[in-house]
Amino acid sequence: MQRRRDERGSAVVDFVLVLVILIPLVLGILQVALVLHVRNTLTAAASEGARHGATADRSPADGADYTRRQIRDIIAGDFARDVTAKQTRTDGTEMVEVTVRAEVPALGLWGPSVELVVHGHATEEDQ
Repeated sequence: MQRRRDERGSAVVDFVLVLVILIPLVLGILQVALVLHVRNTLTAAASEGARHGATADRSPADGADYTRRQIRDIIAGDFARDVTAKQTRTDGTEMVEVTVRAEVPALGLWGPSVELVVHGHATEEDQ
């Protein structure tokens, strides 16, 4: 007489094996989505700040302040800690450049944070 194998509890083992692969994959996708969202938001804020600082009655420092305010309003003040603005010259054209440096924390319990550096440029208005 042949004994039939008892398969009780095998669904739990299958579930755990799938989760071991699925959870890091989902966390990785969420981390990439978070980094892309923050990068796009910081780039948009830096560009708007550069345009603000390039107007005839404003300075690059005004553009940096405007960028900080936008970042605080849209995502969080932690990302607005390192914002700089300066006047530059590109191909003979006066420009304002706003630079934002920020670190996006890792979602999981391990791994380093991702450092982002974005720039926004705008042509200086004539006075």
